[in-house]
Amino acid sequence: MYRYDDIDATLVRERTAQFREQVGARLSGELTEDQFKPLRLQNGVYLQLHAYMLRVAIPYGVLSAAQLRKLAHVARTYDKGYGHFTTRQNIQYNWPSLVDVPDILDELAEVDMHAIQTSGNCIRNTTTDPFAGAAADEVVDPRPWCELIRQWSTFHPEFSFLPRKFKIAVTGSPADRAAIGVHDIGLQLVRNGEGEVGFAVFAGGGQGRTPMVAPEISSFVAQRDLLAYLTAILRVYNLAGRRDNLYKARIKILVNDLGADEFTGQVEGEFARLKGGALTLPQEEIDRVKAFFTDPPADDRPAVLHPSAAFSRWRLWNVKPHKVPGRAIVVISLKPYGGTAGDASAEQMDVVADLAEQFSLGEVRVTKEQNLVLPHVAEADLAELYAALEAAGLATANAGLASDIVCCPGLDYCNLANARSIPISQAISRAIEESGLEEAAGELTIKISGCINACGHHHVANIGLLGVDKKGEEFYQLTLGGIADGEAAIGKIVGKGLDPDHAVRAVITVIRAYLDARTEDESFVQTLSRIGFEPFKEAIYA
Repeated sequence: MYRYDDIDATLVRERTAQFREQVGARLSGELTEDQFKPLRLQNGVYLQLHAYMLRVAIPYGVLSAAQLRKLAHVARTYDKGYGHFTTRQNIQYNWPSLVDVPDILDELAEVDMHAIQTSGNCIRNTTTDPFAGAAADEVVDPRPWCELIRQWSTFHPEFSFLPRKFKIAVTGSPADRAAIGVHDIGLQLVRNGEGEVGFAVFAGGGQGRTPMVAPEISSFVAQRDLLAYLTAILRVYNLAGRRDNLYKARIKILVNDLGADEFTGQVEGEFARLKGGALTLPQEEIDRVKAFFTDPPADDRPAVLHPSAAFSRWRLWNVKPHKVPGRAIVVISLKPYGGTAGDASAEQMDVVADLAEQFSLGEVRVTKEQNLVLPHVAEADLAELYAALEAAGLATANAGLASDIVCCPGLDYCNLANARSIPISQAISRAIEESGLEEAAGELTIKISGCINACGHHHVANIGLLGVDKKGEEFYQLTLGGIADGEAAIGKIVGKGLDPDHAVRAVITVIRAYLDARTEDESFVQTLSRIGFEPFKEAIYA
């Protein structure tokens, strides 16, 4: 893992001290809420339906055991005993008192954590593959590049007040577990014909009111030129992006309005002026940052067998192949049947921190699916790890399956939402368990958003649900065929909105229809592509 240097530590401490003064001014009445709003947003503090919410940054989703313990401490001391892991690999606390937030930030700074750029019209937390540095199919480890982007983008004076928020994702695997196609900028590490490592660059993706898949604007940008190329993209967007309309301010609108070729031409023109200048990355700096991210040692101990069927199912779905012999990647599902997606209690966070130290070289990852990962577990320790997870209520064997539902906080917390997301997620999860169809259906994604802002990523779910308000009643619009990873695709609306009970039944109906229609080894999207939407629509609305 990267270790903060004196510059990082000073920035965090100075920002925390500054915000303490701003909070004091708000509490004394010196600042009104309107005056305080831009200040709190720069420090990750939102005002939701019932209370302030604090979003803490977890850069590219990587945590040490010590950092996770600190997050548990914050949940226990300043909140209601739990935290909520998000689709941007961060954590949110939904109930902190404003007066306590400076103390929380001081405590987080003790373990190199903060809430900087988790809100506002700036470059947000860069996300990546939660299996980075461990995945068997990885071309190049993306974590050093995420760290270089973090350093470049933090407090960037030119890009702190963009037309709208800006999100970057990086993947080092052709499987693309970072969903680069639906980001403002997506970066895929590739090798060219000469074997050199560089980046395929995608720009103009996003979800929300006008979901779009990012076009490729460069097939290869050299490593040394990455920051110059990113700057070129941001500069074109910052100058030409719309500021007169909140709903048309994202870069996807600019790319769409200009056309990918014209946008690319403008970026290349700006890049030509920047290339070879001060933004060129020295190889020594690339090597310095890479040195923080090393492969774990191999483990040649024989795997220990576990006799239970429950362990076998868990190993089938929650254990992934590692690039180092004798090791495995373990997904810890935060989706117990009927539970709240992404929530973890302080006690569970402490348990995972302990297990990370015991079994995973002290490292934990957060996924965009709102789960946790132990990236470097020895295969010989899987049975012992499973027993410990089971005792903590963290051994649900559903990673990537239908009940591994992604869900935003919805109307239970968010003042932008039109409908609740959590209760319907819980109801669908219970219905999937009762149906007995989950394992037969295999990998299948369900994502739920409480409003069109799409924080639950419903657009890129195989089965997506969007909460809508109809004359004061909550309904859910179903979409089918979305894909987040790999060849990204936006799901299509099936038909009219459904009331909560009907929506739950519709999800089970869609899964049954898929199982009835699919051929051997055919995915949900492949079946949908082959037979079309009508069979599913007829089954839902019969």
